[in-house]
Amino acid sequence: MLYSFLIEISLLLLRVVALFSKKIAHFLSVRIHILDTIQEKINPSDRVLWFHCASLGEFEQARPLIVAAKKEYTNHKIVLTFFSPSGYEVQKKYSLVDVVTYLPLDRKKSIKRFIEILQPEALFLIKYEFWPNLIKVLKSQNVPIFSISSIFRRKQLFFKPHGTFMRRLLKEIDFFFVQNEESKKLLSTIGIANTSVIGDTRIDRVLEVLNQNNIDRLIEGFIKGQECFVVGSSWREDLEIISNTIESKQNLKIIIAPHKVDEKSLQAVESLFNKPIIRWSELSKTTNSEADILLIDCVGILTKIYSYATIAYVGGGMGDKGLHNTLEPAVFGIPVLIGKNYLRYQEATDLVSLGGIKSIDTADAFKNVFSDVLKNKDLQEKMGTINLNYIKSQAGATTKVISKLKQVLMIK
Repeated sequence: MLYSFLIEISLLLLRVVALFSKKIAHFLSVRIHILDTIQEKINPSDRVLWFHCASLGEFEQARPLIVAAKKEYTNHKIVLTFFSPSGYEVQKKYSLVDVVTYLPLDRKKSIKRFIEILQPEALFLIKYEFWPNLIKVLKSQNVPIFSISSIFRRKQLFFKPHGTFMRRLLKEIDFFFVQNEESKKLLSTIGIANTSVIGDTRIDRVLEVLNQNNIDRLIEGFIKGQECFVVGSSWREDLEIISNTIESKQNLKIIIAPHKVDEKSLQAVESLFNKPIIRWSELSKTTNSEADILLIDCVGILTKIYSYATIAYVGGGMGDKGLHNTLEPAVFGIPVLIGKNYLRYQEATDLVSLGGIKSIDTADAFKNVFSDVLKNKDLQEKMGTINLNYIKSQAGATTKVISKLKQVLMIK
């Protein structure tokens, strides 16, 4: 099979590159002991539900479903796999699952051995992650596969004349829980009718965040009652667009949570500003910081930080990295700004259309939009209300999935 041959060639190339790249070396080395991890925690008699995510963003879509499955199927063990280190490293100690590990590379031999040990009753693929050998081996063993919170666009390979191989692969999926009607219609054009429009399961997750304790005394001490602009999951191209404008603002506290928090990335952020900056790790050591900018040098606290924002900017959309989670700030009923590349994200597309999110494409555009929103309290309230109402109206995707699973899967 050509695909399997290409996988083997790719693996050989990766091994060569790994001699010169720590990142690639790590990518390969973390998969060496996957089977040992599974065998240590899963017995042959265990009943297993398997959730697979590409990275951290997909995990946020899986999380509410994992919580619901844990309550509904108490006799099952739950296994969570990631493809990307950025997802695994953050969630490797996630307490609601029995195993967190990496997905093996999509070699037929590796996948077959992994599944033989795991013996899952079902696999839930979050959003995309349609690996050919993974799907083929599971189907040969009659293991149901469900696609969760998937979203499809006409430009994707599945709908191209030369996409025959991938179309055949999609038809092996037992059921698609898609985010919108367009996805359902597109799947129908290639002969796939086993679909249900349920929206995005992340909606249920962010509504949980809204109701949790979001108080943080360190952040309150930093803000000191002033207006606060939170820049979440930022990349350099985001900060280059917004830096001059926020640099010039007075009586405004700024919190920046970069996507990468290694020392090199943190120093790169600090180099963009002349305002006094303090890092999160240093904030607890002082009782009276006069810094204007708080730089977050850890992960896992961004959702709580958004609760203190007057306005939020969500990164990833100014370049090609992929827009990060706009629902996290939107649920707090605040205005949200993003970059120009957002059309692949249903919630962002919807909220830009409704007016709760504003997209900017240049430094001048950001300056104008940010200044208008910052000085206009009525506009802030209007945008925030649109965002919160939208999220509330979209709730319930997780319940819909669990309900359908009872019909389709018939797990006892």
